[in-house]
Amino acid sequence: MGGEPFQKARHDLAPPSRPIVRLRPKAEARAVRHGFPWVYADELVLDRRTAGLEPGALAVLEDAERREMGLVTVNPKSKIVARMLDRDHEAQLDAAWFEERIRHALALREALYDQPFYRLIHAEADRFPGVVIDRFGDVAVIQPNAAWAETHLDTLVAALQAVTGVKTVVKNATGRARSLEGLSEETVAMTGALDGPVPVHMNNAVYMADLLGGQKTGIFYDQRDNHAFAARLAKGGRVLDVFSHVGGFGLAALAGGAVSALAVDGSEPALTLAAKGAAAMGASDRFETRQSDAFEALETMATDGAQFELVVCDPPAFAPSRKSLDAGLRAYERLARMAAPLVAPGGYLVLCSCSHAADLANFRAACTRGIGKGQRQGQLIRTGFAGPDHPMLPQLAESGYLKALTFRLD
Repeated sequence: MGGEPFQKARHDLAPPSRPIVRLRPKAEARAVRHGFPWVYADELVLDRRTAGLEPGALAVLEDAERREMGLVTVNPKSKIVARMLDRDHEAQLDAAWFEERIRHALALREALYDQPFYRLIHAEADRFPGVVIDRFGDVAVIQPNAAWAETHLDTLVAALQAVTGVKTVVKNATGRARSLEGLSEETVAMTGALDGPVPVHMNNAVYMADLLGGQKTGIFYDQRDNHAFAARLAKGGRVLDVFSHVGGFGLAALAGGAVSALAVDGSEPALTLAAKGAAAMGASDRFETRQSDAFEALETMATDGAQFELVVCDPPAFAPSRKSLDAGLRAYERLARMAAPLVAPGGYLVLCSCSHAADLANFRAACTRGIGKGQRQGQLIRTGFAGPDHPMLPQLAESGYLKALTFRLD
């Protein structure tokens, strides 16, 4: 892919004088030195000068002994007041800086996948704090969820096109992460144009991704490997895909030989896209959709005595923050309790969580309690995570957010 992936940014021109921000004496400087990428508001000296910096401003981070630690971006309006951009505090955020990091990220994805459909940039793990980029062939969707990315967005887009050759770049500036940064919301095509949903081929299934009006970037690449595993279990069986979005698990199961799949979701547009995906696969006769609240649908099906060889529940984050953890775990337990009775004897139940705040142990315990309360028991046969195009930064537990538990029920 050319170039050394971790070489220092160029210093053709001396960077302008940058403000200095400093850790408080009791802050854990060692964690930052060892790779933790964030500094919280209560760890930084927030004097009048620092508090007056514009969101997204660049600054040199120092420890309490005034030793330089690296180049950070600062947002006094955010709980994450500083994010590490480069261990070289003199680095310039020019085209070469962006292109070098995108090339490094691209090399991994090209080693993993034959087709250009994947998450290209996974925020801190790809050294782009707060930035997500998903690729759909010659289209890319950027989520600039940190203030610095907004400030440098034009340079980022130009570098993305130069390295990957994508023609259309969509800015998807929506969601909770942006509100926490004090940023506004909008979704717009920055370059090129789109004339409808983009077909995405994964696991022998076809998904229709709405890149301008769909959830997040239009599709959830992180579940790719979990889709594939579940599809192996679904061969010859009936499948229930709850919180299906555009048909994630259900369409993969049909491609894997399931005799039928029922997709349940609260979003009619998402189910319409799922049906279009099934049609593109030639599987419309085996695919059914139901627009409904998930819990209401589960209750109705239990009353009707419905049974499936594979039941999958892939809800939105029930515990997006520590404050919501207890309520979120109760929701996961309730979901497991209601889903378990719908699994045919010897069948499989897949329960997923994308909650940052709910770690694997807590999520697994909640699911196990729920299955028991649903008068079922069985084996945990697999614990799945996000695919390798969603790498985890080892120092940042939040980057390993996705959990997918597969149970075989007696």
